[in-house]
Amino acid sequence: MSAASRAPLRSPRSRATLLSAVAAAAALTLTACGSGGTSGGSGDTNFVTGADGVATAKKGERADAPDLSGETVDGRQLDVDDYRGKVVVINVWGSWCPPCRAEAKNFETVYQDVKDTGAGVQFVGINTRDTSTGPARAFEKEYGVSYPSLYDPTGKLMLRFKKGTLNPQAIPSTLIIDRQGRIAARTLQALSEEKLRAMLAPVLAEK
Repeated sequence: MSAASRAPLRSPRSRATLLSAVAAAAALTLTACGSGGTSGGSGDTNFVTGADGVATAKKGERADAPDLSGETVDGRQLDVDDYRGKVVVINVWGSWCPPCRAEAKNFETVYQDVKDTGAGVQFVGINTRDTSTGPARAFEKEYGVSYPSLYDPTGKLMLRFKKGTLNPQAIPSTLIIDRQGRIAARTLQALSEEKLRAMLAPVLAEK
């Protein structure tokens, strides 16, 4: 029997799973803890990027956010679509990422300021590339993060965003989802309190 005939055969399904995992890992490796950029608004995109690095889309030209659901860092189930009718701030982060650590307290401060104002705002994190939830939980404890985070170690949730839309292309990334579940704004950089408030305010003001 030849070596080739002795080699185990992979099913089409296992090959597809392997390719998906490789693609996710490659995407995250290229963008891991990057400083982001300000490109966008060209080709077939429907958004423009300002000098502040925040890309925005007009109300009539926004793409729907993909399915963002699953288990959180603390083992609960969460579906972002359950927050339809609220403005949702999505922050993609990893415990291993220095810019994520730099911005974490800023996000928590703004969240505490707006969560009980009646403005209808929810913050949700997406924790990625942490190989277990232990480091992510330690991160949340150290920086006092009280809003939930989906646990996405291989980046599958990030890959659900369509190309040409305001998708998270770096870690950290922040997205603002409007009350209709559409992506209104995105930035690929760590944010100060002031920049986060300025990014959030126009979407909150929409009727």
